Amino acid sequence: MRGYADYLEACDWNPGLDNGHRLLGDVLSTLPGVKQQDIHWLVRLFENPRSPLRFPGQISLARHDAVHVLLGRGLSNQDEAFVIGFTMGAAKACRRWHCGLFNWVARWLYPASYRFSVDDSRVFALGVGAGFKQPVEDIHLVGLEDMMGESVDSIRRRLGINVHDLHAIYRHERAYIPHTSESKRLDIDYGNIDPSDIVIPNGKSIKRKRRRF
Repeated sequence: MRGYADYLEACDWNPGLDNGHRLLGDVLSTLPGVKQQDIHWLVRLFENPRSPLRFPGQISLARHDAVHVLLGRGLSNQDEAFVIGFTMGAAKACRRWHCGLFNWVARWLYPASYRFSVDDSRVFALGVGAGFKQPVEDIHLVGLEDMMGESVDSIRRRLGINVHDLHAIYRHERAYIPHTSESKRLDIDYGNIDPSDIVIPNGKSIKRKRRRF
């Protein structure tokens, strides 16, 4: 069982988005260790990609941790809600009812320490929308564990994860849910620049995916 010091370390861990120059493996080396067997069996029942009751987009623990880094999110329930929502939203097999059912499971069936609050459910919905709108598809199937020697920025570019879009999403999240410590620490500015002020000359629009829901 993890001690109180480990719990505090996990709560404080937050990679942010201004880490693109660093190697993925180096950023992940700072993440407090959590073993698969430490996760409650009910959570593994619905989130383990090998479970027969898994939801679309469920991902291995190693890849899940890597997505935390790519999205600049910590390890709190609010952060987890966004990351899980993002991977589900990016899954081609995911439908609206999958998201609704998973949210119900996380709100009412999960053990207390994993359970979504009302705010977490709202952030989960933001994550689903972000995953759907980003060009990346089926991120849960990408071998992120084999990219530890690559820079975070290069992986984001390869997958089509747009940092400026994430800044804008996190600004919305902070405005939507301003009272949580997780919202207050969200990385919303790129190098102290408001992303809404950035103009890209001759920028090409990104083709979005066809709506599945």
